[in-house]
Amino acid sequence: MQTILTGIRSNSVLTLGNYLGALLPMVRLANKHSESYNINIFVPDLHSIISDVDGDLRENIIRTIKYYLAVGLKVNENVHIYRQSYVPAHSELCWILNCVATMGETSRMIQYKEKSKGQESCNVGIFDYPILMAADILLYDATYVPIGEDQFQHIELTRNLAMRFNNRFGEIFTVPAKTSEQIKFMGVSDGIRIRDLLNPEKKMSKSTKAENSKIMLDDEPAKAAKKIMSATTDSLGKIKFDMFNQPGVSNLLQIEALVNDAPLQDVISVWAGETRYGELKKKVAESVSGMLTDFQAKLAGISDEQVYELLENGEKYSNEVAGAKLLEVQKAFHLR
Repeated sequence: MQTILTGIRSNSVLTLGNYLGALLPMVRLANKHSESYNINIFVPDLHSIISDVDGDLRENIIRTIKYYLAVGLKVNENVHIYRQSYVPAHSELCWILNCVATMGETSRMIQYKEKSKGQESCNVGIFDYPILMAADILLYDATYVPIGEDQFQHIELTRNLAMRFNNRFGEIFTVPAKTSEQIKFMGVSDGIRIRDLLNPEKKMSKSTKAENSKIMLDDEPAKAAKKIMSATTDSLGKIKFDMFNQPGVSNLLQIEALVNDAPLQDVISVWAGETRYGELKKKVAESVSGMLTDFQAKLAGISDEQVYELLENGEKYSNEVAGAKLLEVQKAFHLR
């Protein structure tokens, strides 16, 4: 079977943007394809320590896995949940791929440029994490890697490294599908990008200091509704989906569609010609409040024991699969 692989860092409580842009689409994709694909859902804890972690990383990891279950992930024998650091092959393949990659291509990564901008220095992990991401993918011969648009460049780097390695040593790695095929497989016209409520020119981020700019998954529903009501819109006085000229209004329409699992075009049509931003905000606030109420109730019903059982099974599987692939790579370099 082909493999679908994804992961979300566990540095803190996640935002509504993480929920709508990553968690929800991945769970729906997994539930749709788990009878015919291997579904690898891993917690990238090695990626997490590149930057600061809010609270205890171990507790964050357990909470993140509970998020998947609360969203509705259906676990069967093809769904594998594991922690990155519990599979040593990730780290070793990263080092080997470092010896295949070039400084030029890693220094061109947009994420590295953004995270290092204005700093006198930054840790090497920020520079190197796209190579670790490539190892995460290539160890399991993953074809599809559901990600946000800010990670598309890393998929192309992974493809380049896999093809370069295969040209030198033979067909050892599966080359992931190119970005256009990834987007088509995910069933979206483009990467989902939920915007900052106060500054819709930027994406919603848990690291933003302004509390009203983001909705956290542990926010009280009433608090989240107030944040929606205070969201930045514009002075044009028309409700229209136009991310370039009306990013605030467009963001609200996008949230409304995703929270209700409705086609975006249907939501756009409902509001076409309307001019009262307050009414749109009120409707979106009700939708988000209801979603959080339901999600938080389900989250509270999931035990740590359930999570650890999933991890035990998933890590046994992932060590077997990753270990076998790493051995192929080691033999290619005459390390074994």
